[in-house]
Amino acid sequence: MRRRIPADRRGDRRSDCRRVAVRRLRRRSALRIGTETGFDHGSRERLSPTLLSAARSHPTRLDHSGVALTVELRPHAPAPAVDGSAGSLAEAARVEQRSAVFKKELGLADLVLQQIVYVVGIVWVGAAAKLGHAHIVFWLAAMLLFYLPQAAVVIHLSRAMPLEGGLYQWTKLGFGEAAGFMVAWNLWMYAVVLISSIGLLIATNLSYAFAIPWMANNKLFITGVSCVLMGAMIGLGVLGLGVSKWLHNAGSVLLIIAFAVLIALPFVQLARGALPSYHPFAVAMPALTLLSLNIFGKLAVGALSGFEYVAVLAGECKNPERTIGRATVIAAPVIAVMFILGTSAVLAFSTPEQVDLIAPIPQAIRRGVGSLGAATIIAPMVILMLTSRSIANTSIVFTGNTRMPMVAGWDRLLPSWFTKLHPGFRTPVNSIVFVGAVSLAFGLAGIAGVGQQEAFQLLDNAAGILYGLTYLVLFALPLLAARSAGAIPRGSRALKIAAAAGLLTTVLYVALSIFPIIDVPSWRNFAAKISSVVIGLNVLGFLVYSMGGRRRDRSRRVGVDLAR
Repeated sequence: MRRRIPADRRGDRRSDCRRVAVRRLRRRSALRIGTETGFDHGSRERLSPTLLSAARSHPTRLDHSGVALTVELRPHAPAPAVDGSAGSLAEAARVEQRSAVFKKELGLADLVLQQIVYVVGIVWVGAAAKLGHAHIVFWLAAMLLFYLPQAAVVIHLSRAMPLEGGLYQWTKLGFGEAAGFMVAWNLWMYAVVLISSIGLLIATNLSYAFAIPWMANNKLFITGVSCVLMGAMIGLGVLGLGVSKWLHNAGSVLLIIAFAVLIALPFVQLARGALPSYHPFAVAMPALTLLSLNIFGKLAVGALSGFEYVAVLAGECKNPERTIGRATVIAAPVIAVMFILGTSAVLAFSTPEQVDLIAPIPQAIRRGVGSLGAATIIAPMVILMLTSRSIANTSIVFTGNTRMPMVAGWDRLLPSWFTKLHPGFRTPVNSIVFVGAVSLAFGLAGIAGVGQQEAFQLLDNAAGILYGLTYLVLFALPLLAARSAGAIPRGSRALKIAAAAGLLTTVLYVALSIFPIIDVPSWRNFAAKISSVVIGLNVLGFLVYSMGGRRRDRSRRVGVDLAR
C-alpha cells in the first residue's frame, strides 16, 4: 500500500528528491556519458535544442565532450578525425560548456531595456537633423535596408547558437578561426574607441546642464572625468551583471523619460505660441549628395546597429535562444519612434547648420525651455538623465568588450591570463582591468592636438568603420557560411534577401565614413587619419592572431612530446 504524504510536507519531500538526484548526477563517472538526453555532466547544463539536434547527426565527434546524445551509456574515447562540419558542432558544444560557469542574470525585461539604452544614442538625432526635414525619408530607408535585416539575422543566429561571445563565435564556426579573431578584434577596438570618448561626451553634457561653457573645452577637466568614469566601469565590471544591470535599466528608463520630454516640448511651445508652427512628420525629398549618403550610412549602421551586441552576453542570459529574439521584437518599434520624433524635435529649435553634433538633445532642451521661466529647471534635469544614459551605455559596451579577450583566451589565441574569473563574482577580472586601461589610454590620446568637434568625429568615424567591418561578416554568414558549415543554420530566401540589403548598406557606410560631416581644416588629412587608424589596427590584430596561433602550436607540440 502506497503511503500518503500530507500536503504541507510534499514540497519538502520533492526538494529532498531533487537534491538527491543532483548529487547522483554529480557522482557520475567522468569516463561515461550520462543517461539523461542532452545533459552535459561537465557543466551540469543542457545543450540548446538546435545544437543537440545537430549534434546527433555527428555523434562520434562529440563522444569526448561529456554530452549525452542518446539514452545509452558509452565509454569515453578519443574522438576520431571527422569533417569540418562536425568539428564546428563540437566546438559549439564546448563553448556552451564554458558558458555554463556564468551566472544567468539577464531576463527579458533586462534585455529590452538594454537594447533601448544601447541602440538609441543621443548623438544620432543630431546627425539626422543635418538633413533637415528629409530625415524621415532617410530614417525609414535605414530601417528598411539595415534595421530590419539586422534584427532578422541576429534573431536567426541567436536562436540557433546562443553562445557567449556572440558574433565572434558565429564567425569562428562559419568562416574559421582567423576570421573569428579578426571580427572579435574589430568589435573590441570599436568598443575601446567608443568607450574612450565618454569623457568628452559627459563633459559636454555637464556644460549644458549647468550652463558652464568651459567644461566642454577644458582638456584637464575632460581627463579627470574620463579617469573617474573608467574607474567606475572597472568596479562595476568586476561586480558583474547582477549589479550593473540595474544601472543599465535605470539609464534606459531615464533615457525614455528624457526623449518623452524632448518630443513633448515643441507641442508645449506651440500651444503657448512660442513656436509659429510645428510639423513633426513633414517630409522633404532628399538630395542625393555625398554628405546625405554619408549621413544615411551613419543613421543605418551607426544609429540602428547594436542588436547583435546583446548576444555577446548570451552565456549570461536566461533562456537566450528565446529571450534575445523576443527582446529585439519588443524594442524595435520603441526605438524607431524615439529616433524619428526626437529628430523632428531637435529641428524645431535649431536649423541643420546650428545643430551640435556632440550634444544635440541638450542643446535642443536648453533652447526649448528658454522662454518657460521657472520651468527652466527641466533643462538640467533632462540633460542629467541623458548623461546617466551615456554612462549606462558605456557600461554595457564595456561589459561586452571585456568578454572578447576572454573568449579568445578560451581558444588559446590570447594568454590564459585573460580567462581568469573572479572567485566570487565569476567575472573575467583580468580582462576587465586590461580593457579599462586601454580605453583610458585611447581617450587621452584622442583629445590631444585637435579641436573638440574634430576629435569627436575622429573617434566616432574610426569606431564606426571598425564596427561596420564586423557587420559585413554578420550579413555574410547566412549568405555564404550556411552553405558549408554545419553549425551555421540555413535561412529562408527572405532572410538571404534581407542579409544582402544589410550587406550593401554596410558597404556604403564603411566607404563613406572616412569623410567628415563637419567643417575641418582639410578633409584629406581627416580621411588619411581615419584610414591609417583602421588599417593600422587591423594589421596589429592580424599580428596578434599570428603570434597567438604560433604560441598555441608550440604548446601543443610540447604536450605531444611529453605524452611520448
